[in-house]
Amino acid sequence: MERKKYCVYGEWRESKTEKWMPVTDSSTGEIIAEVPCCTVDEVESAIASAQEAFPEWSAMSISKRTQMMFKWRNVLQDHLDELTLLCAKELGKNLVEAKGDILKAIEPTELACATPYLSQGGASMQVTNGFDTATYRMPLGVIAGIVPFNFPAMIPWGWMVPLAIATGNTVVLKAASYTPLTSMRILELFYEEAGFPKGVVNLVTCSRKESELFLTDPRIKAVTFVGSTDVGKHIYSVAAAHGKRVQAQTEAKNHALVLEDCDLESTVNAIINSTYGCAGMRCMALPVIVVQESIADKFVALLKEKAMALKVGCAYDPETKLGPVVNAEHKRYVCDWIQKGIDEGAKLVLDGRDIVVPGYENGFFIGPTILDHVKPGMTVGDREIFGPVTVIKRVRDFEEGIEIMNANPFANGSCIFTQNGYYARQFAFRTDGGMVGINVGIPVPSAYFPFSGNKESFFGDQHVLGLDGVRFYTRAKTVTTHWYDEESRRQQVDTWEGTVERL
Repeated sequence: MERKKYCVYGEWRESKTEKWMPVTDSSTGEIIAEVPCCTVDEVESAIASAQEAFPEWSAMSISKRTQMMFKWRNVLQDHLDELTLLCAKELGKNLVEAKGDILKAIEPTELACATPYLSQGGASMQVTNGFDTATYRMPLGVIAGIVPFNFPAMIPWGWMVPLAIATGNTVVLKAASYTPLTSMRILELFYEEAGFPKGVVNLVTCSRKESELFLTDPRIKAVTFVGSTDVGKHIYSVAAAHGKRVQAQTEAKNHALVLEDCDLESTVNAIINSTYGCAGMRCMALPVIVVQESIADKFVALLKEKAMALKVGCAYDPETKLGPVVNAEHKRYVCDWIQKGIDEGAKLVLDGRDIVVPGYENGFFIGPTILDHVKPGMTVGDREIFGPVTVIKRVRDFEEGIEIMNANPFANGSCIFTQNGYYARQFAFRTDGGMVGINVGIPVPSAYFPFSGNKESFFGDQHVLGLDGVRFYTRAKTVTTHWYDEESRRQQVDTWEGTVERL
């Protein structure tokens, strides 16, 4: 077992903490590393490192920064298999899903290579007689990224770092203590192989207590966060009160509306992939299925059949379709939710709590679970479970279905499965979901578009990725220019009266 370090000024340093946090192999239960709960002084040093690196990095030409982003993209691609295995071990995603995590860090890096175009401002000549005006997008300064455990590559190194640094900012990451190893390895590559200047990206692991500094330190200009709604609200309110920009992607309880005219086989296949992929540990999972009563029995039977056929196993076994959840604590959390659903009156159609994988008896496995006849008011149908659990809500028709869906406080994503163009269009228009799928189970947009949750799923003004991401990491500077010739020097005095005369 290795004790890991934290990274400031491009150096990996031993922590002086007395508190260490375990990182487990989710498939075996074995502790494979410990990471420090960094002290407040160590967190402060990470901020100081980013602040020191900012002037030189932000002054570097945008073309030079872009060339470095191209090189960085290739470094990630070269280490794809290594990072995939590391992600699978510490998190529990199967190899295909873990590779997708890394690829979803590469995709926004490719977007960041277009920063010279994406960050262009606007300009007009002769806005008034002899005066020209241009708007530029300027970097903010030091960005703090607070990272969840479920996407150790994509969220810090896809959603946060690429656009932040390509637009000239520097970054401090608080890596997730459950799954920090992938992010740490990526940061090693960032300096050793890509050759970025020291201090452009810094990394600490710590508790909420120490990371509170990110919300109040005046050197931090913006905070980007992914995690629970309660924590997101706290970060948004405190950081905004201290004059910082905030981008808080929070919980989800995505619903799908399945109408009687859907292609049932392909619909169930899409829902299996969305609900049980990544063991349900993603904010774009599809844990609630609102199904029209006329086909509900047939739908549930087919869903159970296909769910039971999934191979549950070691995350890094190539045959595995459903890997473990991240650790013992999260397994208890998900199992408690299943029991709560039963206690609230839901019908248990498939129970995955007691599954055992031969040879991996100490792994954190939960098999596919289905709870049917979930009624309004049952918390199991309203709150995020973050595990391989499907909740079934039965409705009479489209109108009842969309009403139930929009009653939920979260609005990250929503889907409809139908062959009816009218209902599909009505759904896209009326759903509260920020990311909408029509016969698509995981309506995650590419990095060229914003990840656009709504309601209790997001707090802020600009979402991650797309043009929203560029705007979040930059501020506008508008410059008005006038050059005097002999005639205008005699006639024009740049006073308030002169400005009024020009207009």
